[in-house]
Amino acid sequence: MINVSGLSKRYGTHLAVENANFRISKGEVVGFLGPNGAGKSTIMNILTGYLSLTQGEVKIDGFNIMTDPELAKKRIGYLPEIPPLYLDMTVREYLYFIYNLKKVKFPKKAHIDEIIRLVRITEVEGRLIKNLSKGYRQRVGIAGALVGNPDVLILDEPTVGLDPKQIIEIRDLITKLGKNHTIILSSHILSEVQAVCKRVIIINRGHIIADDTPENLSKTLSKDHSLVARIIGKEDDVMGVLNSVKDVKSVECLGELESGSRDYHIIPEDDADIRADVTKRLAERQKVLLSLRSNELTLEQIFLRITGEDDMQGFFKKEEITEEVIEEIKEEINEENMEGEEE
Repeated sequence: MINVSGLSKRYGTHLAVENANFRISKGEVVGFLGPNGAGKSTIMNILTGYLSLTQGEVKIDGFNIMTDPELAKKRIGYLPEIPPLYLDMTVREYLYFIYNLKKVKFPKKAHIDEIIRLVRITEVEGRLIKNLSKGYRQRVGIAGALVGNPDVLILDEPTVGLDPKQIIEIRDLITKLGKNHTIILSSHILSEVQAVCKRVIIINRGHIIADDTPENLSKTLSKDHSLVARIIGKEDDVMGVLNSVKDVKSVECLGELESGSRDYHIIPEDDADIRADVTKRLAERQKVLLSLRSNELTLEQIFLRITGEDDMQGFFKKEEITEEVIEEIKEEINEENMEGEEE
């Protein structure tokens, strides 16, 4: 659906993006991550045709954004960080305006009715946009992006400035839209990206430095693949159950941190994924598992580690995570863990 090859963008002497390459297939929901000024907004603006590129090629569903801009843009719905709304229009007037602007061929009323229902703004469709809350304005912005039923949705910081309830509502909406659209989502809220995106592309100083699922990045970069389980039951019985699980290397009881239960540190053999087997065995032996968490890196930790300017100066010139870089990161994590144990 989206094919980016050799993309570079220069502003005068400043190279904002250098030789970016990635493909996004139909139906994928991809998160764009990067510090401020990393180049992610530049890439998103080039994908929408808002900015020209200096070098390379961008194709949307096979159409070149530079040589076939009209055909490429018809397949894109874009929500900027600040939605370009006309505040003195009602919601329905605004959507009709966007419909006419995009020269959509679907039956107007039926198409707009469906969008209004989908983004759940029926109760405010007759109100002036200037009188709406920020959450509803974001919904109207998404509705505008959906006019014409584009194959691709590009959402730049769709939940910025929203309260927690509104964030959850927009997140649920994005998840729903992801069933029928290819979505690129840029956000500073990493938990949001992890909740709705199956794949993340991390950008720093104009270079793509990671492109994978959050789970694979965590497994690749984490030194510690152990688990911590909180279980109700006699210590000796629970230790016996855990030690009987296949691929469990060792188990240590961490003590009673919550009344009636104990925490157990479980180390697997050869970084094996033992979560399902541990859960199943405990259920078979009628032991109550209150919680099970991994000590692998979270998406936030991954992001901070591979974009940390103090520790990774030589890393920014790389276009991908090489085996050498992975080993360097693992050694750094191991050293930090050892220092923590000494303290």
